[in-house]
Amino acid sequence: MASKKLFLLTGMFCLLASYGFSQRVGASYDVKDSSLIPGKRMPQHTEFLNGTYNFPAKPRNQWEIGIKAGLVNISGDIPSQLAFPSLGLHVRKAFGYIFSVRAEYMYGTAKGRTFNPSENFMWNSAWSKNGSAATSYSAPYRIPGNPDMTVSTQNVYYGLPANTPYEVVYYNYKTKMHDLSLEGVVTLNNIRFHKSKTGFNFYGFAGVGGTIYDVKVNALNEGISGNQKYNFASITVNSQYKNRKDTYKALKNLLDDTYETPAENQGARRPKLFGKTFKPSGSVGAGIAFKLNSRINLAIEDRQTFVKDDLLDGQRWQEHAWGDAVLTRDYDSYNYATIGLNFNIGAKSTEPLWWLNPLDYAYSEIRNPRLMRLPKPVLPDSDGDGVTDQFDQEQTPAGCPVDSHGITKDTDGDGVPDCKDKELITPTYCQPVNADGIGKCPCDSTCVGRGPAIVEQTCSEKMGALPSVSFKPNSNKLSDDAKAVLSTVAAKLRNTPGCKIVVVGYCSSNKKEQQLSWDHVNAVINYMVDSEGISSDRFIFNYGQTGGDCNTVDLRAAGDGENGPNTVEPPHPNLRKK
Repeated sequence: MASKKLFLLTGMFCLLASYGFSQRVGASYDVKDSSLIPGKRMPQHTEFLNGTYNFPAKPRNQWEIGIKAGLVNISGDIPSQLAFPSLGLHVRKAFGYIFSVRAEYMYGTAKGRTFNPSENFMWNSAWSKNGSAATSYSAPYRIPGNPDMTVSTQNVYYGLPANTPYEVVYYNYKTKMHDLSLEGVVTLNNIRFHKSKTGFNFYGFAGVGGTIYDVKVNALNEGISGNQKYNFASITVNSQYKNRKDTYKALKNLLDDTYETPAENQGARRPKLFGKTFKPSGSVGAGIAFKLNSRINLAIEDRQTFVKDDLLDGQRWQEHAWGDAVLTRDYDSYNYATIGLNFNIGAKSTEPLWWLNPLDYAYSEIRNPRLMRLPKPVLPDSDGDGVTDQFDQEQTPAGCPVDSHGITKDTDGDGVPDCKDKELITPTYCQPVNADGIGKCPCDSTCVGRGPAIVEQTCSEKMGALPSVSFKPNSNKLSDDAKAVLSTVAAKLRNTPGCKIVVVGYCSSNKKEQQLSWDHVNAVINYMVDSEGISSDRFIFNYGQTGGDCNTVDLRAAGDGENGPNTVEPPHPNLRKK
């Protein structure tokens, strides 16, 4: 019987495995979503969002309600048979990503029948003639070697006369049981290092509970007046010529399906509930669930329940020598194999945590940081020429203009940098030059006043006209074109290390325009500092001016001695929230 059950479950598994493995599964929940966090964990969530606590709060997750149907088989003294129905339901809640708890109720029916005749039925109250088990036994027994299996004196239990076929029975039972248990469930495969989530879920469980059971046997033939006990004599006499299949077939033809006689039970020695035997129980099992969608999954389970009782099948006597019997020393248990549907319930909640991968948040932050607190990049410029050391190809003397590679400019190519060249433009035919950059050509009217050839330029002259940055109406987001414009301005700033620029925003007729003007200037300065690596002290923050376009920010070189703040508090910080 167990092999048939195993074959059935294996077939279901193979049918669903291809479906479960092929499911496309998405990423976990958004850890920033405050609506998923219960009130008692909001302080942790706030600390996490503010960057003062490293771990996100556990989200509110759904409950699982499951219904199932399956087979119950008792492992006892009598072989089990297929029996229906066996139904169950459960409620499950996660305490973490690995451990969850569920309460489960099961109603089951189990049947069994033996193909071997029993001679010790007089010890079982359900089969003995007077309805009670024997306390001592001295009745005649079958004569060894007697081919007709007859007795020489009267059979005291069935009242059969001498020289009639010796009386035996074929044990059977039908057990109805109710089981209520509380189980701890451990998920085995939701923490995955190479995949966000999976379409199937392995789990094991163990728990404690209580079992109420009632056993009946089919001992009376209701087709005979007076409900007489079955006469198995014809089957017994010919059993030596029959195989197991023939014996079962003969029993099926003989027996009805009434199961009218109470089986042996513990009587008053064991507690009763609703008039039936009650026993504490423990269970272990395993299962696999296949996700059909985010709300429904299909589960296959197998559970073994242990009850410290040997009467789940109504029989505790073991066959022994002729007419003798001994108590069995092992306890009965039962197996419950099921297939069922589970439903996730709950609004504003994630899936049950055993379907989520707790590594998903950590991996997503490493790959594409959103909440990670990253330090501002430090770009050293040891010679202060505006080109960071990693790109600087020369340690330039202070005050000397350089190109984009940090190399001192030499306009006439005479080998003397412009900052030391007293003749800024020396014709090629007048070179080589001396240490001051003065050529060998005789002096004429063009070199009158030859001496310091470099006339110090203002920042406005060095940088020239700077471009403007445009924004879309009512937006403070920099476009790709605007970022390209700012990149050219950043290059000029690097080549003029002593210069500052004024960032000017326009419009201030109302609060909205004032705040938007501030947003525009702030966006430009932040981009230059964060993305281009320009020091913030090289900017002058100027917003709310008149005479310009509200959606335009103008840039200009600061005049000699012109100063101003590089940061300004927003005029109306809560305006957009309202």
